Amino acid sequence: MSGPRVTLTFDNGPDPSGTTARVLDVLKDRGIPASFFVTGAQLAAPGARSLAERARREGHWIGNHTFSHSVMFGDSDDPDLPDQEIGATQQLIGDLAGPERFFRPYGAGGLLGPRLLSTAAIDHLTVGGYSLVLWNSVPRDWESGEGWVYRCLDDVATQDWSLVVLHDLPEGGTAHLPLLLDQLEAMDAELVQAFPDTCVPIRRGQVRDDLSGLVS
Repeated sequence: MSGPRVTLTFDNGPDPSGTTARVLDVLKDRGIPASFFVTGAQLAAPGARSLAERARREGHWIGNHTFSHSVMFGDSDDPDLPDQEIGATQQLIGDLAGPERFFRPYGAGGLLGPRLLSTAAIDHLTVGGYSLVLWNSVPRDWESGEGWVYRCLDDVATQDWSLVVLHDLPEGGTAHLPLLLDQLEAMDAELVQAFPDTCVPIRRGQVRDDLSGLVS
């Protein structure tokens, strides 16, 4: 009997100060493909793009995680916000994106609720042919210590397929990534790059699931 499936994703980078490089080293050593959801502000930082280019070369997917990582679409009535947060970041990503444009909204700590999106944001995603990638495991790796590892393992133990959100920034907990990977191996978990359909309510611009609970 096969173990649970796990998809690892890393948000908020790239971090030129070393965190993203260390994560890439660990993933390369273990042959694990993942996805990096970058913010426009971070990608524009000196030295950051080369890290995203390295990630792409090494087989990881590059997704869009807004420009500023500061405003939930449901909290704003600015019709230009989707273009400022999604469109501007996608322009920076450019050819680092694969054939499928992945977008993950700012979730203020992992919240899935009516503040996450707006009708304007959904329109932008559908017209632009994006795939909306959400999550079902946010172990809060930005909190101190290695406790997040065990919160993640609890999620993995209770789900057939966990899409995990980690953070490749200094305040994230990726120093404990090897511990997580060791524990997942002990659980016979299967590390995959694909996203579970239940976490992708918009695929290539086509709405596939009810979004009413995510729209203000």
